Amino acid sequence: MSGHPLWTFTHALRKGLGSQSSAEIAPCLHEEVDWAIFGPIDMFPYLGARQGKEAALDSIARMADNFRLHKIKQEDVVLGDNSASALLRCSLNSNETNRPISVRLAAFLRFKDGKLASLRAVIDTFDLVEQALGRPIHLPAMV
Repeated sequence: MSGHPLWTFTHALRKGLGSQSSAEIAPCLHEEVDWAIFGPIDMFPYLGARQGKEAALDSIARMADNFRLHKIKQEDVVLGDNSASALLRCSLNSNETNRPISVRLAAFLRFKDGKLASLRAVIDTFDLVEQALGRPIHLPAMV
């Protein structure tokens, strides 16, 4: 796949998570990738910061153990020479409950030598937790 490295990475990510294999994703990651997906790590321990290719691949593999990816919709994308940002909606199913989950996230990526060198992703965690639990979260009224 040619063009911006974002397209190569997202294609490999879709294929790898869809088949639950990191073999597709590994060639797209820089050896010293700085990987962080911000979310509730107590509930989803594979989220959080990781340093290096092996740690990022472990995080991806643990995600694939818990969810099946069906679709990534790119709602908005901004490309730079060696960077990209995107607002994404991902359609998943929980491997444990088979419950469908739709999650929105913002991703900020930097590339070095055509490979992903840095990823920062912020998840709409409140919505994700409600969907994972299968019920609304009731918060106390704020006065």
